[in-house]
Amino acid sequence: MISTYFVAYLVIPKLLNVKSYYFLIFYFLIGSYLICVFSRTVVIYVVEPLVRTPPFDQESFLEILTDIPKLAGSYFLHDFSTAWVFTFLKLLKDQYLIQKRALQLEKEKAEAELKILKTQLNPHFLFNTLNNIYSLSLMNSSVTSKSIAGLSEILDHVLYRCDGTYVPLSAEITLLRNYIELEKLRYDDRLQVNFRQTIDENAEIAPLILLSLVENAFKYGAGEDIGNPVINIDLKLQNNHFTFMVSNSFMPRENKNKQIGLNNIRKQLDLIYPGNYELNLSQHEETFVALLTINLHHPVV
Repeated sequence: MISTYFVAYLVIPKLLNVKSYYFLIFYFLIGSYLICVFSRTVVIYVVEPLVRTPPFDQESFLEILTDIPKLAGSYFLHDFSTAWVFTFLKLLKDQYLIQKRALQLEKEKAEAELKILKTQLNPHFLFNTLNNIYSLSLMNSSVTSKSIAGLSEILDHVLYRCDGTYVPLSAEITLLRNYIELEKLRYDDRLQVNFRQTIDENAEIAPLILLSLVENAFKYGAGEDIGNPVINIDLKLQNNHFTFMVSNSFMPRENKNKQIGLNNIRKQLDLIYPGNYELNLSQHEETFVALLTINLHHPVV
């Protein structure tokens, strides 16, 4: 036990942080020598009197101190072979715990980044929507209650149902439809939105990614097009291969905020679908196209 404690808790920690290996070797040799002397002394003066019938000869303490071959050949090999085996097992356990802790920290870091990167609804959208609903209420419009219900569903989904890594795709589609209907209140009949979907079965997907792309199309497409903006949304899911395309008409000009939003979307995708997605952005004359493809054969986090 003493030799095991000495190796595992005194020698190995010094080995990992030592500045002089000569000192460590000297430290180990002196410690091993004293442990072997102690073990031999216990055997001669404690164990043997209990198991042997006196009278019998016993080594003097000086003989124990000077009998290096006996100490090295018997006690060192016996005591320290067990110590090294225990130390090896302890190092394996410590390494496992370190790796487990590192993975946990990495996961916590990724989750923290996701909470920061998850796109929340644009405050301007909420402000404009509430103003539009207020105007509808003044006119006693029949769509007032429907608009309030749609906004309520959006807030409920964003605030309370997006804590996990994945949510049902059907819930995200409902979120998109509610968002589109509320955005249409701002543009009357001059905005045309085409939303097509083809799904062979329901699946789970990272929350708010699709909304971010659609919001981007409204914000920098319809919001900057003073004519008759058009937004086309095409969603497909076949054999766990997911495709989502958003195209919008726009007035061609550089917008740094738009790039920041798209970069945030990429960071979220990198954290959740590393190596399993593609996000391609292209511009054709006065049309901007975002095409997202995801392989949904991914391990659940």
